[in-house]
Amino acid sequence: MFYGGGLPYYIIVALQISCAVHSYRRGTLNRWIWLIVFIPLIGSVIYIFSEVLSNRRSMTPKIDIGAVLNPGGKIKKLEEDLRFTDTFANKVKLADAYLAAGYTDKAVDLYKNSLTGAFAENEHVMAQLMIGYYEQGLYDEVITLGKKLYKLPQFARSKAHMCYAKALEQTGDITVAENEFKAMKGRYSYFEQRYEYGLFLMRQDRGADAHAIFTDMLNEEHHLGPVERKTNRQWFAKAKDELKKIGAPQKV
Repeated sequence: MFYGGGLPYYIIVALQISCAVHSYRRGTLNRWIWLIVFIPLIGSVIYIFSEVLSNRRSMTPKIDIGAVLNPGGKIKKLEEDLRFTDTFANKVKLADAYLAAGYTDKAVDLYKNSLTGAFAENEHVMAQLMIGYYEQGLYDEVITLGKKLYKLPQFARSKAHMCYAKALEQTGDITVAENEFKAMKGRYSYFEQRYEYGLFLMRQDRGADAHAIFTDMLNEEHHLGPVERKTNRQWFAKAKDELKKIGAPQKV
């Protein structure tokens, strides 16, 4: 540890503070604080590699350039792969491509056909089916699958969970739906989920509450790193559009 001041000392202190603030915002401070404080330089470096750099690598979008330029070509190739080798993996790859391209009916049929034998309870397929069912307006089916997946850690803030919450709303279970939206909130993260919660509040004529959600999102944007801002850019833009619709919140 460096004592007595000097540039190295202040650099290490600044590094400690930055790591502590980052950890606090992510809700992991209790796990990291002792390492950051009592092993200043090494602890901070370990934190950065474990929590900052690794997260940014995983959050960087992996773009399939060929699929962007010619999405139909990717689907044709996957269809050929499935005709040549009819396996569970090939069915799911094609179904995922169908769903992403907006061919919901084809995706749902293929997902359903893949849920057989050892794969009858496949979690990825059931989660994707929830998204497809929601787009088809089959809200009861969404809720049924959601109850099966509910306790899985990966379900907590997934797109399938958002469909589950919206399906509850569509079937009139407003209070439970709001509880599900609240469970997907989190500071400096989960911006799509929070945007959807704001839309839910607007549909319930709670403009002031929605205004608070969208405002919090935009206030947090400037505290994010460049990768996080870029990844969530569309949700910040959508939040700004909704705030324009709402206008200034009414004072009571």
